[in-house]
Amino acid sequence: MSGSYKIDNSLIPNHIAIIMDGNGRWAKSKGMPRVLGHREGVKTVREITETCAELGVKYLTLFAFSTENWNRPEYEVNALMTLIVNTIDNELKNLMKNNIKLEAIGDISALPSKSYNSLIKGIEDTKDNDRMTLVLALNYSGRWDIVNAANMLAHDHAENRLDEKDFKMYLSTAKYPDPELIIRTSGELRISNFLLWEAAYSEFYFTDIKWPDFKKESLYEAIYDYQHRERRFGKTSEQVNK
Repeated sequence: MSGSYKIDNSLIPNHIAIIMDGNGRWAKSKGMPRVLGHREGVKTVREITETCAELGVKYLTLFAFSTENWNRPEYEVNALMTLIVNTIDNELKNLMKNNIKLEAIGDISALPSKSYNSLIKGIEDTKDNDRMTLVLALNYSGRWDIVNAANMLAHDHAENRLDEKDFKMYLSTAKYPDPELIIRTSGELRISNFLLWEAAYSEFYFTDIKWPDFKKESLYEAIYDYQHRERRFGKTSEQVNK
């Protein structure tokens, strides 16, 4: 039993991906600066990460900063970059204690040097942890990843015909399984350029709860909902239930 939801421990998603939305609106609704909403959201990141590890999730991907987020006001972007540094530095001890590996996808080379260096240090320090992998999508875009993969593939295999498996090996997510469950908070009903290739057969869960208020019980509810869906992958119900 997990909270008020009876989760089947044999059906825990191997990979959960989350579009963490609503930090700014959460803060605005309370009369606070948007930046404080992002800081509050970090507390949720910690709680959801630890809960996923406890449940046996092997991969958790969090959409932390998209390529489109550079278009936000400069002060907010700068605050987010500083928050990335502080969060990784502050959470490193906790990641080690919980045996969680930190990795990243996206064009991280374009991050400010302090953010980049802090991220690389976190990745290096946790590389031997094996309980769960926490993947931060930073300066990430699904379209960017597909175009980048296509360019590398064209360079390496100009003379050969390739299939989906070949193409996937060039994506930044190549070593991760596709997410079974993608969660988006704050009531928006779109994918926002996140894991476009990988989401082909993901189950989506949308909630009106804003990210700072998305706590352990909210995650249990999302997983419970996922476990009560029939995943057919193009087959009929009769074929799946044989």
